[in-house]
Amino acid sequence: MTVGPIVTVQAFDTRDEAIALANDIPYGLAASVWTTRLDDALALARGVEAGLVSVGAYSEGDLAMPFGGWKQSGFGGVEKSLRAFEQWTREKSVWIRHRP
Repeated sequence: MTVGPIVTVQAFDTRDEAIALANDIPYGLAASVWTTRLDDALALARGVEAGLVSVGAYSEGDLAMPFGGWKQSGFGGVEKSLRAFEQWTREKSVWIRHRP
């Protein structure tokens, strides 16, 4: 088991190559994209296999945003947000027709 950040800095020529390099590992907890071009940021955020992709920052987020790892990262659930609550509860409906 690997615990801790895994950081790489690699040169690439195209967005597709950058996405392929980022996805060529068994982990996917979080990724960080550093660019000033919105089109590159959105393409990389869509293509990188990670539970969180931050643009121009590292590990940003909000309690309202679901957070969970992909691949061999995380525990298979979701932290933060209402989605986290849902994984620890079960929904049940009860319908009672009451006639006085």
